[in-house]
Amino acid sequence: MNTRKNWLMKKEFVFIIALVTIFLLVNSNPSMAVRTHVFFMGYPKAALTSGIVEDDYHNKVDKDKFVDMNAKAYTLTEPPIEKATQGELRNFLVRKYGFLYLAEYYGNT
Repeated sequence: MNTRKNWLMKKEFVFIIALVTIFLLVNSNPSMAVRTHVFFMGYPKAALTSGIVEDDYHNKVDKDKFVDMNAKAYTLTEPPIEKATQGELRNFLVRKYGFLYLAEYYGNT
């Protein structure tokens, strides 16, 4: 019975390590952070196929705010269309926390 418990504990440990590794990989650079966020918003095709470029307009206009937030804006070249409003989900803000990047939708302005 004790070996079964050890086996289950090892299995749980490996599963947790795998989840942490995946989280670190998908948040290791700005592009991957945007792709991950778009994927979990429910647009896997756009997450995998759209190009991602720096949003020069927002990075220039909001420069001071972004410096304080340790962030940069990025734009999808082929954005998904939001189902409810039919608007393009184009701009995303990516913040850097240590060596991790986390993205959030920034709007379509």
